[in-house]
Amino acid sequence: MKAVVFRGTGDIGLEEVPEPRLAAPTDALIRVTRSAICGTDLHFVRGTVEGMAPGTILGHEAVGIVEELGEEVRNLREGDRVVVASTIACGACAYCRDGLFSQCDTVNPSGGTAYFGGPPSSGSFPGLQAERARIPFAHVGLVKLDERVSDAQGVLLSDIFPTGYFAAELAHVHSGRTVAVFGCGPVGQFAIASAKLLGAGRIFAIDNVPTRLDVAREQGAETIDFDEEDPVAMIREMTNGIGVDRAIDAVGIDAMRPRDGSAATEQLGGRFDAELAEIAPGRIRDGAQWSPGDAPSLVFTWAIEALAKGGTLSIVGVYPPSDCSFPIGLALGKNLSIRAGNCDHRRYIPMLMEKVATGVVDPVRIAIHTAPLTSAIDAYHAFDAHRGEWLKPELQPNA
Repeated sequence: MKAVVFRGTGDIGLEEVPEPRLAAPTDALIRVTRSAICGTDLHFVRGTVEGMAPGTILGHEAVGIVEELGEEVRNLREGDRVVVASTIACGACAYCRDGLFSQCDTVNPSGGTAYFGGPPSSGSFPGLQAERARIPFAHVGLVKLDERVSDAQGVLLSDIFPTGYFAAELAHVHSGRTVAVFGCGPVGQFAIASAKLLGAGRIFAIDNVPTRLDVAREQGAETIDFDEEDPVAMIREMTNGIGVDRAIDAVGIDAMRPRDGSAATEQLGGRFDAELAEIAPGRIRDGAQWSPGDAPSLVFTWAIEALAKGGTLSIVGVYPPSDCSFPIGLALGKNLSIRAGNCDHRRYIPMLMEKVATGVVDPVRIAIHTAPLTSAIDAYHAFDAHRGEWLKPELQPNA
């Protein structure tokens, strides 16, 4: 079958690979009808999250049709349309029973979250940007799609919509709260949508890509282009000097520092330059493909500075174990709550699917651009370059 394969930093390709087979009675095999490219995949390709093994099939978001079931998968039938939960969980351990599916002890006992298409530390599970896939613990990891939910909508339930909702929930967003979402990529857009669902009073959206800011504005967020103005100063000005109640970091390690405007000259006049020289040499995005971000601590620093006293910071952007410097003293001085983690996808998919099925939210209106699997490498290049409408690329194996 065809699959998108990681060959090395900055090098991916569409290759012929062996088709998967059932390996355990809790497995299922699916024919993938749609998969998607995530910012996490770009972290791997850029090399900012290290440890990827050459030959790994990429991707952790998909919908498909069940073709074969292990004998212990009792809640599905062959032919069912299903969405794949991006994180893999057994459903039986103490963590799964507490709803912490991303911390399943059975699937990845060495610690950390198990997911498709990642490095060995995530469990070495082949990814979903392929024509077919093996799904471990399918009785938990596959959720039957409501007939009212299209494949295009369903693949957005695999990861980014649940992650955006998880981000807003982590931040304790509720009625009337003022929220700042840093990063208007796919997860940031769904964090905005989820903050609205949870009753946020005002939502600020911070980015420097015009098309992303346009989508955020269409959702009703108040937009700030950090290449034109200092986002911290603007948030304080627009909140009578108080700051926001909640902040969400939906960017992670590949944050880019401002190139123009007051934030470039005032906020980063030397502090981040020094940090980069010390812990992230060479991370200067110059327009080259797969170039990592050049300000690994920027977003959560801005978020902490923009928060009101007693506020809450939610971090769902991907960070490796090192490569960032956290302003703990500032957070301590403001009595901030800081919450971070990987999404427990299986916990949120059924609830969010119901909202999609009943028309409360149409995720396709927020983020989608479809391409055939045979054009996957071009789609990766467009997504990495923040090109135009490529806010969230979906791949169709049989298009």
